[in-house]
Amino acid sequence: MGTHIARLVRTPNPSLLLVLLSLLQLAFVSLGDTDIENLLTFKDSLSNPSSLRNWNASISPCNGDIANWIGVLCLKNKIWGLQLESMGLGGLVNIEILDAMPTLRIISLMNNNFEGKIPEIKKLGELKALYLSNNRFTGDIPDNAFEGMRSLKNLFLANNAFTGKIPSSLATLPRLLVLKMEGNQFVGRIPDFKQNVKVVNFANNELEGPIPASLSNMSASMFSGNKNLCGPPLEKCSLISPPPSPSVVPSASPQPPLIYKKTISALQIALIVISILLLLAIIATVIFVLSKRKQNPGLLNATDDDSSMLPPNSNDQEKKVSDSGGMMKRSDYGKLIFLKGEIDRFDLHDLLRASAEVLGSGNLGASYKAVIMNGEALVVKRYKQMNNVGREEFHEHMRRLGRLDHENLLPVEAYYYRKEEKLLVCNFMEDGSLASHLHGNHSVDKPSLDWRSRLKIIKGVGRGLTYLYNELPSLVVPHGHLKSSNVLLNDNFEPLLCDYALRPVINQEQAHMYMTAYRSPEHAINGRISRKTDVWCLGILILEILTGKIPENYLTSSYDSNTNLATWVNEIVKDKRTSKIFDVEMRGTKNSKGEMICLLKIGLSCCEDDPDARPELKEVVQEIEEMKDRDEHELSSAISEVNAIMSSRNARDGAFSSFNR
Repeated sequence: MGTHIARLVRTPNPSLLLVLLSLLQLAFVSLGDTDIENLLTFKDSLSNPSSLRNWNASISPCNGDIANWIGVLCLKNKIWGLQLESMGLGGLVNIEILDAMPTLRIISLMNNNFEGKIPEIKKLGELKALYLSNNRFTGDIPDNAFEGMRSLKNLFLANNAFTGKIPSSLATLPRLLVLKMEGNQFVGRIPDFKQNVKVVNFANNELEGPIPASLSNMSASMFSGNKNLCGPPLEKCSLISPPPSPSVVPSASPQPPLIYKKTISALQIALIVISILLLLAIIATVIFVLSKRKQNPGLLNATDDDSSMLPPNSNDQEKKVSDSGGMMKRSDYGKLIFLKGEIDRFDLHDLLRASAEVLGSGNLGASYKAVIMNGEALVVKRYKQMNNVGREEFHEHMRRLGRLDHENLLPVEAYYYRKEEKLLVCNFMEDGSLASHLHGNHSVDKPSLDWRSRLKIIKGVGRGLTYLYNELPSLVVPHGHLKSSNVLLNDNFEPLLCDYALRPVINQEQAHMYMTAYRSPEHAINGRISRKTDVWCLGILILEILTGKIPENYLTSSYDSNTNLATWVNEIVKDKRTSKIFDVEMRGTKNSKGEMICLLKIGLSCCEDDPDARPELKEVVQEIEEMKDRDEHELSSAISEVNAIMSSRNARDGAFSSFNR
């Protein structure tokens, strides 16, 4: 028997090799299946996992470096990370499941509703980045919570409800680069970080004592909102001992703890006085220079340095617009061109001097909030995907946008042209975007939008689109980038469309990759868009407003009928689970059933895959404007109309009647 086995080993046997190869293949498949099972188990452990509906055991999560599952990051056919941001996910984070995935290096669960204590992160010893900001985590973090995580570089825990001391194990992480812990309830002292940390943020906690010398070169804003913190970059610390209690004999009492106080010494007072005198001298000099500048307009340009405006990635820190970075070089100063005739409101130098914060960094460019000297808040949008358009063509298109005037459009106030990049300046809207109201964290102070507000918003969007269609008849897609994050709200919940009519000046390659018009069915099927493409985008927006779900096309680079929001609505109706369609957080729906059904019908008709089957925009807007709550007879008619649309999408007739039960 032993001789027979030895002969098999020495002599190549094709059948045996095939068996061995099959076993190896099964082993690899088994490993892949394990990852699939782990992810599906993780999904099942979440509350409200509907955003992960394309997580399906029949499809592999990865195809090389391309992910087939939403929120999965792939590298060489392995699951490298999870990017599950702003999906309305909740519950507890089951770290035991993720621990069984050895190739996982990045986890981002930001802007969701996860709660409870921080999971046992140190079990994921090879993790490189963990992003948990803007959730509902609570409680103390154990001191050894990050022990042994020698690969961890980025850790975001901001804007939760963590308490207790900052874990000292953070100071032992050799590769830590960025640490964001602002907006919690941490107490005690900040550990001494000896490693080369690039960015920290401890603002708005309850920390106290001296800031470690290793962090003294950070911006003061990174420590603001902690009234008992002191030392550079904040005010100097002094040590005082509290007086002993009169009821206790001083000699018998233990030594009282040292308390750190912020003080201003006589030397500091003298320096302040000197600084004021120097400031007055500088002001006098500036007045003199400005008076000369009227005689010689090129003086400031000739003498300015080569520092630049805002960095493309400034880690959400508040910075001066003139600080180092990449928005625009002072040596490239040009003219800020106003479109509304208000030339004296501000100029380019006001923007350069203003304090600014990063609002977001989208695919088409970064947005900054800039507060100028008079207190006015502006949004500066920096585009690098417009460098293929010529100077005159760009100027002409901006003048065209400047002539637009409608209550549901956010006007472009001014712009700056440079070959490599462009700046567009708009007014800042304090109430944010429709996306933040639909998908952000809701509370008593910031409740979810009620039905009347949602209907008012969609009517305003329709009016704004109609105006664009009338004023820009030569554009194939007068908006081209309609989505909930590009619908801003004023304090009366009136919508204002932004980022409209930019397709003619966006580079074609980037437009095809990032603009919502190019994620439509017609572009996926025929490689073309039409004037009904904006109608499809409006339909998706209507369904998003009704369901509270994040549309798949916002998160993918192309259209997929299997994961389309309209397809999901059809499946829910087909399964007679209609009560699951409408956003459970939408208030004021009690007597509005007819209107909701009617708007749903309109939204679905806009989402037909065939553009010819969609109504014209003016028909859609007219239907929305004429909407009213239906009586029982009209409601039955509306349900029939919805079922007719379902039939065209291979859904069962009559399934929608379950809504009336």
